[in-house]
Amino acid sequence: MGRIVLVQPLGTNWEPGRKDMSRIANIMPPIGLCSLAAWVERFGHQAEILDFYAYPEAEAGLIDRLRAAKPDFVGFSVTTSGFLDAARLARRVKAETGLRTVFGGVHVSALAPRLMRDYPEIDLAVSGEGEQALREILDRDGRPPFGVGGIHYREGEDIACSGAGQKLPDLDQLPFPDYGKLSGFPDRYKLPLFSYPKAPGTIAVTSRGCVFQCTYCDRSVFGRSYRYHSSEYLIEWFGLLRQRYGIRHLNLYDDNMTLRRERVLSLCEALARSGLGLSFNCASRPEALDMELLKAIKRAGGWTISLGIESGDWEVLRRHRSQAVDLGTMRERIGLIRKAGLRVKGLFMIGLPGETEASLARTRDFILSLPLDEFNLTKFTPFPGASCYAGLAGEGTLVDNWELANCVNALFIPNGLTAAKIDDMFKEIYRRYYQRPRVLARYIPMLWKSPDSWLRFVRNLPDFLQVRRDYREK
Repeated sequence: MGRIVLVQPLGTNWEPGRKDMSRIANIMPPIGLCSLAAWVERFGHQAEILDFYAYPEAEAGLIDRLRAAKPDFVGFSVTTSGFLDAARLARRVKAETGLRTVFGGVHVSALAPRLMRDYPEIDLAVSGEGEQALREILDRDGRPPFGVGGIHYREGEDIACSGAGQKLPDLDQLPFPDYGKLSGFPDRYKLPLFSYPKAPGTIAVTSRGCVFQCTYCDRSVFGRSYRYHSSEYLIEWFGLLRQRYGIRHLNLYDDNMTLRRERVLSLCEALARSGLGLSFNCASRPEALDMELLKAIKRAGGWTISLGIESGDWEVLRRHRSQAVDLGTMRERIGLIRKAGLRVKGLFMIGLPGETEASLARTRDFILSLPLDEFNLTKFTPFPGASCYAGLAGEGTLVDNWELANCVNALFIPNGLTAAKIDDMFKEIYRRYYQRPRVLARYIPMLWKSPDSWLRFVRNLPDFLQVRRDYREK
């Protein structure tokens, strides 16, 4: 029997010199660690989770917790922006306890051999899906040879790998994620403001992978496969969340919830019959939607559908978005979602390779022309596992600063643009969007439609007012 403490590092940096608003607006549970913990415990191992994103102050007690738990390994799940923070913690762990470390997550999946070479504090790294590899590490006490792929390890001065990572073909064989291993769940964790009607809420992931090949997406963990849980599995999982934790709303955090139409219709029918009384949000590509499907989502408790629109410039969109649909279709689907009685959120990105001042202006004008209930704008972040990453050097200036790779810092500047121009347009779009009376008026009904969001907003009003002052700066 092996023991592991799984760590979610804080690993965030909003924007230099500005307050990090991400933890006020949204604290998401590390569902991947919850799933891994449940999986290894099924096979007789023991797992504990320390979430420093939810509890930054708990980092001071890390070594004491490890000495009390006496694990065989300390595992770190890392994004690109969180990697260096995790490496710092790992150095401390090894210096003060001598415990072995295991790293996994999207950043590791993209760069495992390089990271193992450059960061000696990493004893083992897992690329791809982590369940079978982590079980193998615990089964074998971290000692090769490994019979499962995806494990990177040291052989003297060399870095070795056990082969390609292995995917679980049937996701229903997974145990439900163990949310109970998160201290303070669900109250400590917060969904994005105004994204839910009733609290408490949480996230769930009902599928893995995406068949599309958008240039900006990192597919190093799941690749282009697409697998999903059955409706029966999901109803049991969601019922447990409702009964054990009182969950009222779910953010279904799939890359593309509506990829398989019949699967979505089956799930919606099961949810409508279940009597669980849950509402939910999901993400979709616009071409997957029609009125029959939207009505089924609404009957099942659908609240908001997010559309990855990305750009209001057709040439930028066609270059980077796999099988992109035209802007007219985007607009038509937004109207269809609203007609079905669902809220619609548009997701946009600026600063992609090939972006120009003219394309930035087109994106701004397109956003302001749409009848969106919410929108989210990010700055293109060059993730190492994205297909466009290797060719960025000829497209502009790349700032390879992992700590700032969080979609709010301009780390890539396309030829012909400047960081200041991208930042100015970013602020202008947000400022002009939220200055419009009809947009602000949509938040009035949220007093009774999402009262918990308003309470959170009022409690943190000074911070939000500071953000407003920042975005009014020219």
